[in-house]
Amino acid sequence: MAELRKLSWIAAAFLVITCAVHSATATEPPADLCSLLPAAEVSKTLGHAYDSPEKSVAPRPYPNTASGTDCNYHTKDNQGSDLLFRAYVDPSPSAAADLFARLKKFFGTPTPVAGLGDEAYFDVAHGLHVRKGKVRFYIRLDVNTLTPANEKQLKDLASRVAGQL
Repeated sequence: MAELRKLSWIAAAFLVITCAVHSATATEPPADLCSLLPAAEVSKTLGHAYDSPEKSVAPRPYPNTASGTDCNYHTKDNQGSDLLFRAYVDPSPSAAADLFARLKKFFGTPTPVAGLGDEAYFDVAHGLHVRKGKVRFYIRLDVNTLTPANEKQLKDLASRVAGQL
């Protein structure tokens, strides 16, 4: 009887550990990547009313890599700047890290950004590139000069996206 009880406890512990490990793994990104950045959040963060994003397919960076999703946000009143949110889901975190590193050299000298995803940087054209798990994304505000306020807004939007991954 004691042996049966011991086996029951071992089986229960195994089940709890298995469930805990499964729930600790990152969630899969949504099928609609634009849903990671709702127009209402863009409007609130940027201070202008934005329409729902226009969705299109983002090009593959290299042959045999995943295509992505472009989400283009336009202001309702044409007073603010348009925003591009581009996202890719790679087969694994290591594949995303490899592509992120390979692509970084095409955007000039990056300016690292701490505290966003697994890795993040601003490129020379003021686009914000972020990698989190197996997702890589890019956010660019259509402005000639990126101000510190705009930079903070992009970081806030990226933080919101990364927090869902």
